[in-house]
Amino acid sequence: MPEVLFHIDLSKPMEEQDVPGHNRWHPDIPAAVSVKAGSEFRIECKDWTDGQIQNNDDPTDIRDVDLTRVHVLSGPVHIEGAEPGDLLVVDILDIGALPGAEWGYNGIFARENGGGFLVDYFPEAGKSIWDFHGIYTTSRHVPGVRFPGLIHPGLIGVAPSHELLDAWNARERELVKSNPGRIPPLANLPEPRSAVLGSLRGAQFDRVAAEAARTVPPRENGGNCDIKNLSKGSRIYFPVFVPGAKLSVGDIHFSQGDGEITFCGAIEMSGWIDLHVDVIKGGMAKYGITDNPVFRPGPVEPRFSEYLVFEGISVEETTGTQHYLDANVAYRRACLNAIAYLQVLGYTAEQGYMILGTAPVEGRISGIVDVPNACCTLAIPTAIFDRDVLPHA
Repeated sequence: MPEVLFHIDLSKPMEEQDVPGHNRWHPDIPAAVSVKAGSEFRIECKDWTDGQIQNNDDPTDIRDVDLTRVHVLSGPVHIEGAEPGDLLVVDILDIGALPGAEWGYNGIFARENGGGFLVDYFPEAGKSIWDFHGIYTTSRHVPGVRFPGLIHPGLIGVAPSHELLDAWNARERELVKSNPGRIPPLANLPEPRSAVLGSLRGAQFDRVAAEAARTVPPRENGGNCDIKNLSKGSRIYFPVFVPGAKLSVGDIHFSQGDGEITFCGAIEMSGWIDLHVDVIKGGMAKYGITDNPVFRPGPVEPRFSEYLVFEGISVEETTGTQHYLDANVAYRRACLNAIAYLQVLGYTAEQGYMILGTAPVEGRISGIVDVPNACCTLAIPTAIFDRDVLPHA
């Protein structure tokens, strides 16, 4: 087993860990540990909410979750020799659940507290608990479904430079100004409340907390990309923006459907991840990887041979309004069509929504050129069900 560089005590919040992590992005958050290029090591991670969700049947904790706490990340890890302009190469060697925490949860977030992709249809909070049986998972809240997990970090990234951080905050502030009263908001701006900033204290803590970017969206540094195929065996090439790169990781998922549509849309868990790091000097210019990370998927993933595929087009489902090549509308329609079908099978709409968020469903932009309709598809592997779910004459 690789050396554990970042330990987690599940009974303590992140700021009370022996070495605290962080829940904001800022270049001045100090590194928690330092490694040489070529090193292999293990990082332990809390679930993204810092332990706010309990293994029970009550969705109140989902309804009331404090989203100013998220995402709690383990790190930053300083990689010796990494400099701005380099590429940080990160190999995900292995990943799993922490002993004694072999369960996870999925949540539908209330409109007033985060919402989700289908918040207009599911404005109330909901929760399902998923138990792990080796590589498989089942839920007492979604009966008749069993599938193997593709465990992955929902969030992994490097620190931004001061210039990049300023650009993030400026563009997201302008977006919020366009509709400041929207619920949920168009973006989550810097919020000092509940900030965890590693070992920073005093006046420096206050300054960084007021400037630091929230971890909610993916950005140029990687971050909360929620890519289910970024699992064991994957290799990621991160642009480096600050000395040492300052790599952080968290938000581990046991399984997820493409899009993570319920917002708390995967099977969220606490876990560990084994990493190998290396540096390509001058790699950003050499390979043109300057704006966002690039990754190579690993060889390990569930293999399904049969799917039921639902289509959606960019026509508003309630008004019939035509949208021009709008993949957001088209994917929403595909999801709603799939949920309607799952209801025919006997699931509630909420259970159907959770299946799409947790099971390894495949989402695709299938057509984006045939004006005026974008076409998106959502493919559900039929083998996850304990019965035949296909239509028959």
